[in-house]
Amino acid sequence: MRIGGVRLAGPVVLAPMAGYTDLPFRRLCRRMGAGAVYTELVSVDGLVRGSVQTLHMLSGDPAERPAAAHLYGSDPAVFAEAAAIVERMGRFDWIDINAGCPVPKVVRRGAGAGLLKTPDRLFDIVRAVRAAVKLPVTVKTRIGASREMFNIDEVARGIADAGADALALHARFTVDRHSGPADWDAIARIKAAAGRMPVIGNGGVTSPAQALEFLRRYGVDAVMIGRAAIGNPWFFAQTAALLEGRDPPPPPGPAERRDAMMEHLAAQIALAETLFQNRRKKFDPAEIAARQFRAHLVKYVGGLPGAAAMRRKLNDIRSPADVIAAMDLAIHCGESAEF
Repeated sequence: MRIGGVRLAGPVVLAPMAGYTDLPFRRLCRRMGAGAVYTELVSVDGLVRGSVQTLHMLSGDPAERPAAAHLYGSDPAVFAEAAAIVERMGRFDWIDINAGCPVPKVVRRGAGAGLLKTPDRLFDIVRAVRAAVKLPVTVKTRIGASREMFNIDEVARGIADAGADALALHARFTVDRHSGPADWDAIARIKAAAGRMPVIGNGGVTSPAQALEFLRRYGVDAVMIGRAAIGNPWFFAQTAALLEGRDPPPPPGPAERRDAMMEHLAAQIALAETLFQNRRKKFDPAEIAARQFRAHLVKYVGGLPGAAAMRRKLNDIRSPADVIAAMDLAIHCGESAEF
């Protein structure tokens, strides 16, 4: 699959997820076989204001590419300016416009999935970004705001006419957020009508076998994996094996999980150090990284003998040493860990 002139490394890609798809996790998923990765949701307003924290969210690494900068906002002119900033960074292969985030505070501002209620504004954003950059431009959205506003056919046509290079479509309504049945038949209908514009399907895919099944059954160009990949970057290695007709590797054992967590944590600390190295106020980057890592940790250890015991201690994590002790508590069920 190509997005503009960018060839994806495979047809199963990592979805953008706030709080999860930071650089360390994106890089890990690419190494495991993700065909492409997306950043967290990055505010166009923060980018244009020059927010250090927002710019930090766009840290990149050649090892993660192909990668998309995933932007959200509601003003076409600000979107265009932010997209130009991203292009000048030279770290990302395309600009992805968020028109699907269902979080109420985002929707109320007319951003994210709120754009489904004002499709003309969404089309203006696509046109503005398209005119501002040479990078490919894509949109990630949903099949509609609600069952009463099931307008994805109109929205998809408008997105294509505005110049988007691809469309990623979540198979649920805004009001459903991430629960309930995913309507992949709606995605298949949009793909059939999309002509040459690639369509990426997203929503409700929980296993590598299902990713392969949906790729074939619904005719999409790629499948986007979100929550099923959190704490489980091996999802992509298993899917890649199935796509190649090989037996998938077995699920990772405790030692392999621990190695991945240690790699991820070390990268998280290194990234935090780049953010805080020039701050006048003294922060401990390792402590910041350890607290950020808690969201990943609870997913990595799911199903391990001491996972429940570890979760009860989650809020006590303050340092990398605490993270390591928590890992061992989950793996050994308290047999040799002190925490």
